[in-house]
Amino acid sequence: MCRMASMMWGCVTDFFTYETTKSVVVKSWSVGIVNRVVQLLIIIYFVCWVFLHEKAYQVTDTGIESSVMTKVKGFGKLNGRVVDVADYVVPTQGESIFCIITKQIVTEKQQQGFCKERSKKYSCATSADCEKFIGSYLGNGLITGNCTKGQNESRGKCEIEGWCPPENDAPKSRPTLDVENFTIFIKNSVRFPLFNVTRGNFPPSMNKSYIMNCTYHPQDHPLCPIFRVGDVLNYTGQNTSTLSEGGEIGINIGWTCDLDQSIEKCKPSYSFTRLDKVFETNTISKGYNFRYAKYYQTENGTEFRTLHKAFAIRFDILVTGNAGKFNTVPTLINIVAAFTSVGLGTVLCDIILLNFLKGADQYKAKKFEEVSGSPTSDPMSQNNGGQLSIKREERSEDSGAVSIDQMVLHHQPGHTHTHSF
Repeated sequence: MCRMASMMWGCVTDFFTYETTKSVVVKSWSVGIVNRVVQLLIIIYFVCWVFLHEKAYQVTDTGIESSVMTKVKGFGKLNGRVVDVADYVVPTQGESIFCIITKQIVTEKQQQGFCKERSKKYSCATSADCEKFIGSYLGNGLITGNCTKGQNESRGKCEIEGWCPPENDAPKSRPTLDVENFTIFIKNSVRFPLFNVTRGNFPPSMNKSYIMNCTYHPQDHPLCPIFRVGDVLNYTGQNTSTLSEGGEIGINIGWTCDLDQSIEKCKPSYSFTRLDKVFETNTISKGYNFRYAKYYQTENGTEFRTLHKAFAIRFDILVTGNAGKFNTVPTLINIVAAFTSVGLGTVLCDIILLNFLKGADQYKAKKFEEVSGSPTSDPMSQNNGGQLSIKREERSEDSGAVSIDQMVLHHQPGHTHTHSF
């Protein structure tokens, strides 16, 4: 019973003990310089990059909520007619994605009926040549399987059922240059829900007179919400000639706000890019186009339409951003990480001392001890029923880097060993 109580008490006393690592002082200029340089570089990294540049002491809100409204203005000529916003902007609701039509092919007075296909692909000599196209959706209507020929013609075209006459997109037209003088008005508001901060792309100092007369410029008018289309294309390295078949332009509104500073410094920045640049030289699906129709009805109730194949520049308004504010938790985490990382200098120096210096054996002998669990015959190690023996491997070589005295130490209770270089 007493033996068990003694063991339990021994466990309690062992639990409430403090152990510390042994320090070995190496008096070497080369190793000391390496150690301090590594520590200095780590400190500079955390101070300059982590804290000042990345602002790691802040908590960041990237869940930005955004609303965008747009309005296009301008007049131009398209296919010999004067056009306004209602003619060349699709859709007309002022959304964050809209298209400005630069050229179009018009097929007028189409009615439901039967007619010949227009493409050479559907050339035929007999109806058997057309039957293979039944079910195809690549033409201008449903293929009936009949070969339609004119008088004295040896070959004809496959018959379709649909809107006749079929679209003729063979004529080539040049895009209108007037589009470069059109203007885009952008109204953007954002909210950072984590901090309940709401901002708009109109600064409080901006008045109606300024907006009516300004045009965006990266240096002169960086906050003006009115953009000239020609300038936007130039910022992306494009023009109406390179976008003759249409294309997609991105206008990015970036919000990067440091809420530790004045809220008035939370302002947007604008950047521009061609989003479909990867398809710029693509011969399969180059540019951007779409079709739409306007429907009419004659007095006797016959329906007909005018089909428009429009080539357009599509504008995507993209809103990105984040807001940061000081917070104790990330600050403490990064401070602890900085202090921990400073210890990497010690790891590097240990690698150098253990592997690359001539005095590596002496350093190993001072740094590492071998602990054996079996009793030894040494009387000094057999106190109190036998203790673990500690054997130190030591060698002495004159390396010129460190000086180590030979010692043979045995661990005994209550003794403290100090190693000096």
